[in-house]
Amino acid sequence: MAPAVESSGSQTAVIGTEHTLASPTTAKTRQLVVDLVNLVNGDVVELRVKRMCLAAGTVREWMCATYANVQAGPMVLSIPCPSPHGATFTLKQTVGTGRVFPWSVETID
Repeated sequence: MAPAVESSGSQTAVIGTEHTLASPTTAKTRQLVVDLVNLVNGDVVELRVKRMCLAAGTVREWMCATYANVQAGPMVLSIPCPSPHGATFTLKQTVGTGRVFPWSVETID
């Protein structure tokens, strides 16, 4: 199967709010892609990937990456997440002025 965009959009951040970007439930390997081009010095954003260990389990944080200030390379990709029970992808801006973040969740299998 070729890589494909499963879902996408733009998220306007509300400072301190964790925004769920996508919560697919099928078994696939996925990657979160976010364009941080709108970050300015003083801004901080956290990107998270969450998943379950068991089908009837609890969704838990699997990966968290924090980005601050202007980014020399603003296009960021999460580590590929193999998730037999789906996954949840979130964005949370913790500091600064709420920015708009274009994003996509891509399947890679």
